[in-house]
Amino acid sequence: MSSPLTDATNALSTSALHDLTPRQRKETVLASLPSAGTMLAQAESHGLSPSQADLVEPIKRINEVLRQYGVEFELNDTSRVITRIVDRESGEVLRQIPGEEVLAIAERLDEMRGSLISLTA
Repeated sequence: MSSPLTDATNALSTSALHDLTPRQRKETVLASLPSAGTMLAQAESHGLSPSQADLVEPIKRINEVLRQYGVEFELNDTSRVITRIVDRESGEVLRQIPGEEVLAIAERLDEMRGSLISLTA
């Protein structure tokens, strides 16, 4: 399967990369990658944004690897990714991004969106 990283490294000739220092190689490869969000913006403009079901399996795999470091990801009902830093010994949530308050505000704003539009129209 093709990815921007493999495309960028394959596009550069190996002899050109061989003559560079490791730092120069890294910067050359990074310079040839698309800018952040470009592929996501293109996918969304073509109606190809991932559904919640498409994200479940990758998040499970990420959690398997990062759980040992006390990092967990969760996909909530509105397809927002929630990141938690957890104390591995006690299981206590040390930090959550976005916070519970922000999630509650976002939910209320989603509920009020229709009301705000009809009031101002």
